[in-house]
Amino acid sequence: MQFQHEGQLPPDGKDKTGHNLTTLTYNAISDMIRDRRLKGGHVIVEARLAELLGISRTPLREALQRLEGEGMVRKGQGRNYVVRKVDIGEYLQSLRLRLLIEPEAAALAIPLVPRRLLDSIRAEIDALMGATAYHTDAHWFSDDRLHNMIIDFCGNAVMGKVLTELRVTTRLFEIDRLKDRLQPDSTEHLAILAAMEAGDAAATRQTVAAHVESLIAFARKNL
Repeated sequence: MQFQHEGQLPPDGKDKTGHNLTTLTYNAISDMIRDRRLKGGHVIVEARLAELLGISRTPLREALQRLEGEGMVRKGQGRNYVVRKVDIGEYLQSLRLRLLIEPEAAALAIPLVPRRLLDSIRAEIDALMGATAYHTDAHWFSDDRLHNMIIDFCGNAVMGKVLTELRVTTRLFEIDRLKDRLQPDSTEHLAILAAMEAGDAAATRQTVAAHVESLIAFARKNL
């Protein structure tokens, strides 16, 4: 896990892509939260995590402050940070709010999304569905690509900010049966892409709403 093992950072604190150590640390902790290696309610002991990542505590604190601003961690007792825990009630409430906002955001994005991006996301979904083994990271990546596309191209910064915050909340909720969502997620995502590609605002609203309603129904049934 240590950055040294993945490529020693040069003296200027940046890797070959120009990312600084704080950004690399932020990405590493985000991945640990996403992969449930740091679960909701987990108390982050800075010294222990810094040792695990092979870094000093300064970039770690800067990364944690950024994560706090995004709502992924919060200040606990003392100086420790705690991974934010989202319960079923907050999860469902967040999905219901997405149900009100995201269909309209997707419709607004139709004239702004590049065709090549729609094609790229569709190809990724096809590859995900055709894979012989299930990979959680690939599932999350595909999910992020579609929903972030809607956020990035809706043309409404306030709407995008709200949706981003809601996505953080729903992603933090721990779904133990995520694998069971692969087929419905992928099928519903392809329907959204088809509606957007056709330029059909009404169908886009309907397919996005159906997708969020599917998530709500899944949670009620399985959790």
